Amino acid sequence: MIDGGRPLEGQVAVSGSKNAALPILIATLLAPGEHRLANVPDLADTSSTLSLLGRIGCPSLTGTHVRVDTTRVAYWEAPYDVVRKMRASVLVLGPLLARCGKAVVSLPGGCAIGTRPIDQHLKGLEALGCRFRIEGGNVHGVADDLRGADVHLDMPTVTGTENILMAAVLARGTTRIHNAAREPEIVDLANFLKGLGAQIEGAGSSTLVIEGVPRLTPASRPHRIIPDRIEAGTWLCAAAVTGGDVTVTDVEPGHLEAIGAKLAEAGCEIEAAGTTVRVRRTGPLRPFQLRTLPYPGFPTDMQAQLMTVATLANGTSTLEETIFENRLLHAAELRRMGARIEERGGMAIVHGGTLSAAAVMASDLRASAALVLAGLAAPGLTEVLRIYHLDRGYEDLVGKARKLGARIGRVSDGERDHDRMLAATAAAA
Repeated sequence: MIDGGRPLEGQVAVSGSKNAALPILIATLLAPGEHRLANVPDLADTSSTLSLLGRIGCPSLTGTHVRVDTTRVAYWEAPYDVVRKMRASVLVLGPLLARCGKAVVSLPGGCAIGTRPIDQHLKGLEALGCRFRIEGGNVHGVADDLRGADVHLDMPTVTGTENILMAAVLARGTTRIHNAAREPEIVDLANFLKGLGAQIEGAGSSTLVIEGVPRLTPASRPHRIIPDRIEAGTWLCAAAVTGGDVTVTDVEPGHLEAIGAKLAEAGCEIEAAGTTVRVRRTGPLRPFQLRTLPYPGFPTDMQAQLMTVATLANGTSTLEETIFENRLLHAAELRRMGARIEERGGMAIVHGGTLSAAAVMASDLRASAALVLAGLAAPGLTEVLRIYHLDRGYEDLVGKARKLGARIGRVSDGERDHDRMLAATAAAA
């Protein structure tokens, strides 16, 4: 529940990147022994990943550092009950094939924001010498002898690049991944693997070159996960929609350039210094045009949040989604709050104005964030249902929002009246 209409002000520290932590946790399978990771976000998805590793036979401990013991791999399967909750589970395919020579991974299928097939994963791994059959909704893979190869991806898929990269580090010879994804999370994965002894060049470019090595060993020092650029961008949008002044700390400003440029186009003041980025809104929001693209273009994971910004702009904005076919589901819920949004295929035409409080329902992780932003901007009491999506990608969102002055709280079914809402959020008053 959100009692909105107040500017957010202050500083907020950004947690570690979910999209970097998950593949790095899974990559520990490549090097038998104990691994230590720092800045791992406390999220439902990281818990699910550690649970999956535990089912494979690799226990973990959480604390200041996350410790994963991959000395023994007892099983080589990622079953459907895990994959359906967290699509990143498919990333065990490459490491298990490289280490064990076999793997069984449930097909991930579709999700709310669209189908995300793994054909590019299989194509690249087949080039390295893997063989696959699909049976009973599972991918069964065998790898007798991984060999380096030239892999040409049809599109710069992030998880596809990661899966092939993780298998290639233990393949004989040289692998080149062409049209590789360039996201900072892939650079972080490559840096982690190099800390284990992998030989990788070109991370952050469209061509990765991997010289296979016979074995990898755990690093002597903990690897620190990079900051979450999507969480950071969400807080910057919170300043924009509430007319506030928010500084995000513990970030890499270079990862936020596309987001900052769009907020500047919308009329916000942007200041970057060291490991901080500050956004202030001192006047009306202006309309803008946005098209999602692979990195370094505008990230699809921030499209929903910028749509909320557009609903408050003084004019008409256009947002085009090119990555996922169903990633405009939040538009219908924003319309419940008074937004004027037209949908034409993968494009949303947003006629800016005002938002009013309402009960809305989240369809996915980033849609949840967009609706929370709308609730923070709209005067009155907004109820966001199905907030479990938020726990997959935002660590302590409620606590952090309260420190910025938001009146927000989680309430049970029996606490959905205004008086109890105020009581639940009294600490933020």
